[in-house]
Amino acid sequence: MGLDKAYERMTAVAVAALHEREPARLWPMLAGALADLCGGEAVVHKLDDWSAHAGTIGAAPDAAAAELQRLGPADLALLRAGYPFARHYANRADRLPVTARRAAGRRWPGSPTARLLGEALDVDHVLGVPLADSTTPVTGCLVYRAGTDFTDDHLAMAERAQPLLAAVERQRRLLEEWRRGLGPGGAPDERAADCALTPRETTVLLLLTDALTADAIGRRLGISVRTVHKHVENIYRKLGTRDRLGTVLRAQRLGLVPSPGPL
Repeated sequence: MGLDKAYERMTAVAVAALHEREPARLWPMLAGALADLCGGEAVVHKLDDWSAHAGTIGAAPDAAAAELQRLGPADLALLRAGYPFARHYANRADRLPVTARRAAGRRWPGSPTARLLGEALDVDHVLGVPLADSTTPVTGCLVYRAGTDFTDDHLAMAERAQPLLAAVERQRRLLEEWRRGLGPGGAPDERAADCALTPRETTVLLLLTDALTADAIGRRLGISVRTVHKHVENIYRKLGTRDRLGTVLRAQRLGLVPSPGPL
């Protein structure tokens, strides 16, 4: 994929992600795009602590997800262990994408993980794409392909995609936090849609409720302060308010954000 086409694809995915109200749909959407961008055939995404005994695994396309569902506990544990990426990233501060062959050298082709991937997904090579701000090793994605290994251009494309992956992950976590905070008694997505709030504006509103400054909101979401102010202006206009306090109070009355608990 050429650079211009790649940027077009990343932009399209970013726009789609910012308008997606269902957090569970974000990573399947990203995984398919990442495979295309990096010359892969399948992607596994695992966004919690990467260990052999814990964590949920998602995959794209559907055929890869179906194959993973057929794996037994021992094979899933092997896949969760993240060889050789867990050790590779644990020993360094950077989170640059790297291939399994470069991280493990000659040990990779004969490793139990490589054999498992060959049998389950018919792939030979893996590209680790961690979230750039991750502190837990290999929190992010693994891209798979058969035949030749990933090229330097594929690694460069993966590095360019990392900020998008991190931004969408922050969006996903905030949307899930928002839903948990409102509890099971309503339809928060419908209430936000009734007020014409986009999912991105909803996450900014949630952070306004937490009394974060525009600078802090920008850092949390990976966007500029100017963009934060634009979102805040849109929220004020859509809720018919003029300041932060009035906006938070109105949002609480409308059930858009959690109300404060009893003192």
